Amino acid sequence: MIKIRVGYELIYDFPQPTPMIMVLGAHYSRASDIIRTDQPTTLPLLPIQRYRDGFGNWCSRLVAPAGRLWVTGDGIVRDTGMPETVAAAAPQHAVEDLPVDTFVYLLGSRYCETDKLSDAAWQLFAGTPPGWARVQAICDYVHNHITFGYEHARPTMTAWEVFNERFGVCRDYAHLAIAFCRAMNIPARYCTGYLGDIGMPPPYGPMDFAGWFEAYLGGRWYTFDARNNMPRIGRVLIARGRDAADVPITHTFGPNTLVNFKVWTDEVG
Repeated sequence: MIKIRVGYELIYDFPQPTPMIMVLGAHYSRASDIIRTDQPTTLPLLPIQRYRDGFGNWCSRLVAPAGRLWVTGDGIVRDTGMPETVAAAAPQHAVEDLPVDTFVYLLGSRYCETDKLSDAAWQLFAGTPPGWARVQAICDYVHNHITFGYEHARPTMTAWEVFNERFGVCRDYAHLAIAFCRAMNIPARYCTGYLGDIGMPPPYGPMDFAGWFEAYLGGRWYTFDARNNMPRIGRVLIARGRDAADVPITHTFGPNTLVNFKVWTDEVG
């Protein structure tokens, strides 16, 4: 077992009082692993209403006052310290055999246009073995197809645009892989959370929240990461949804400026 310190600091300037929703803090499925919570606190201190959204994620609701607002969280989470599961024999389900609660993850969504990508998906992946091997083939293609760069990030970029423009950030890798999986009748859902460099050789890039996805195979959900395309150690889930539109780190209902943004994910003794 290992311990991982996870956290963030977001600093905003608001010209007027502004409602705000935050999807921050380790996912409820990691509740038994939490030693110290990373749920958000604010400066100035504000009342925060907690609720569960339609996907089961914990969300925080507040009204930011005019002026500067700090949002911070700093937690410690236990982890196995082992790389993520690879289940090469996990089969693909026939659509008629899928649980009904997976159907929503077969449909197109804001950032994952299955209608535009269906023909390309079948041309690229129809010849791959169904199941784990097919999802891995999708990850391999996306990993090799896209050039990573923060300078390419834009909040409106969709899977179709990523496919054609061939650059993006981790959430764009996830969106394209999700759209391909859904087009091939494999339920896939978007995930956001922490992913540090535990077990990886340097040099290390700047820390950020990470985007990956889960695919439903063999009766359960498995983690896949088209950006890194290898099992990793110490991934800590924050939220799941159809795509990034369902799980924004923060959603503000009015104008504002993000002044500073820091994320940390480090193994601790």
